[in-house]
Amino acid sequence: QVQLVESGGGLVQPGGSLRLSCAASVNIFRINTMGWYRQAPGKQRESVATITVAGTTTYEDSVKGRFTISRDSDKNTLYLQMNSLKPEDTALYLCKATTYKDYWGKGTLVTVSS
Repeated sequence: QVQLVESGGGLVQPGGSLRLSCAASVNIFRINTMGWYRQAPGKQRESVATITVAGTTTYEDSVKGRFTISRDSDKNTLYLQMNSLKPEDTALYLCKATTYKDYWGKGTLVTVSS
């Protein structure tokens, strides 16, 4: 059983930065893969970035070079550093953890607007 709580979302201007956090209820090295997903109004949920226990990362093409996924094992927390934000990044960002099954957080809203 894994509980995930996201935080760090908010309103930011285009070109600005935010850091999202996902606090897990268990040691994150027990989790095979963690990732950030997003869902904008009227659009399908999409993978933004993932990281495995081995440290292997993946990124959606549109965020490469702008977003960085990382983890802090001491805090059992997953992060998403988002730089050079664009209006099209506006979405509900959700944290996902995969062990023998998938676990999802409730999400944190990110709004990029001037």
